Amino acid sequence: MHQETKVKKEAQVRVQEECQNDSTGLDRDSTIMDKHPVKAIVLQKEIGLLSAVCLIVGNMIGSGIFISPKAVLFYSGAVGPCLLIWTACGVLAILGALCYAELGTMISKSGGAYYYLMEAFGSPVAYLYSWTTVIVVKPAAFSILALSFAEYASAPFFPGCNLPVMVTKCLAAATIVFIVTINCFSVKLASYVQNIFTAAKLLIILIIVGAGIVLLVEGKTENLSNTFDGKSVSVGGIGFAFYSGLWAYDGWSQLNFITEELKNPVRNMPLAIIIGIPLVAVCYVMTNIAYFTVLSRDEILRSPAVAVAFGDKVFHSMSWIVPFFVLFSTFGSANGSCFTAGRLAYVCGREGHMVEILSYISVRRLTPTPALMFNGFLAILYIIPADINTLINYFSFAQWFFCGLTILSLIVMRFTKKELKRPVKVPIIIAVLMVLVSCYLVLAPIIDNPNIKFLYCAIFILSGLLLHYPFVHLKVKWARRLMRPITKYLQILMEVVPPEKFE
Repeated sequence: MHQETKVKKEAQVRVQEECQNDSTGLDRDSTIMDKHPVKAIVLQKEIGLLSAVCLIVGNMIGSGIFISPKAVLFYSGAVGPCLLIWTACGVLAILGALCYAELGTMISKSGGAYYYLMEAFGSPVAYLYSWTTVIVVKPAAFSILALSFAEYASAPFFPGCNLPVMVTKCLAAATIVFIVTINCFSVKLASYVQNIFTAAKLLIILIIVGAGIVLLVEGKTENLSNTFDGKSVSVGGIGFAFYSGLWAYDGWSQLNFITEELKNPVRNMPLAIIIGIPLVAVCYVMTNIAYFTVLSRDEILRSPAVAVAFGDKVFHSMSWIVPFFVLFSTFGSANGSCFTAGRLAYVCGREGHMVEILSYISVRRLTPTPALMFNGFLAILYIIPADINTLINYFSFAQWFFCGLTILSLIVMRFTKKELKRPVKVPIIIAVLMVLVSCYLVLAPIIDNPNIKFLYCAIFILSGLLLHYPFVHLKVKWARRLMRPITKYLQILMEVVPPEKFE
């Protein structure tokens, strides 16, 4: 312990000496970096095809398939429309991911939609995206997954009664801290965790689907007859049903956030999409059919967790395996969310759209430690007032607004950036269709049921312009002078340095 403390102090002294010599922070030739001469101080290309598929599948299969079936059924009104919406959501995810594959292989930078919006519409629009996504969307998604994990983990300790809110929130906060620590420690470790938990969540879906097939063969089909009998559905209701279904499918664009760390992205990005997303779509539709073989419409609507109710009726004394594997599923998705969110904050800091410290990389671990910690900190803040359904609606509204804008950038760049190479090129009609679908998903619920939260969301998004003009466009000097000592202190504390210039 004494030796470790001595080494750390010596490293801090060397970092401090370099900070005094360079007013902008650490120089890349500093002595602390001499201890790590093997790799350049950039994010390394360590994500292969298997890990890419697991990242997509692991991000998509989270708590949604175990919670969202209830909401999709409620808004769609009957079993038949519910299954159609789950299938349509899968098709939309595939088409959207193909559009993102063209963008990702054309602009091979991490950060997903951020760079695509920058190229097509300029800095202000890209800033609004980064402002909304880094500050609200990504940490909100992280907190939702952590809360879902905490609810399933704490439920066995409070049988037959409501879960104490404080217990759930404290456990969710501890989960966020643990996941952030894993991602800060090693990219490979975070990838291994993702791969293992993806295998676990595919196993529980296989168990549920297998049980459903057995029951169907035995003739248990009464819940699947007259599937279109039910209440009439409004246009806005269909929009909310798609919101809940697409929340379960969310994650199809996550690979674009880590393009710089993907081995051979021109090959592996589209291949991972072709393998991963159809696999998830089939799993989701089959899982819902399995639910309906066992549970009636009313039972599903009354159940707080459909998968657990299914397990209680099918597996009896072994019903504990369902919530146990759901824990694995939500934890894996939370890990994937943290992994990609950190990369977005990192590239935004690198481009000057967020504070500079977010773009720094750990010398020892080669991970974007400040960006990962910042995302985790915000996620913990969102836990405090959290209501999962409200967060899902808020998340979906902003998500699909920028998704439509991003796919619109593909259409725009077909005319304004003809010189860019496009290893993957989708028919433009697919992009047009996805833009129209995004417009519907944004506008239909607002028109059908105007709610003040949508106005708050729009105001928050546009408020980013109040920050962009002075801090990004004008680059006010007093802000840089204010941040300089804070940046130096955080460099010393976390042993991080600016990345080498990305070409």
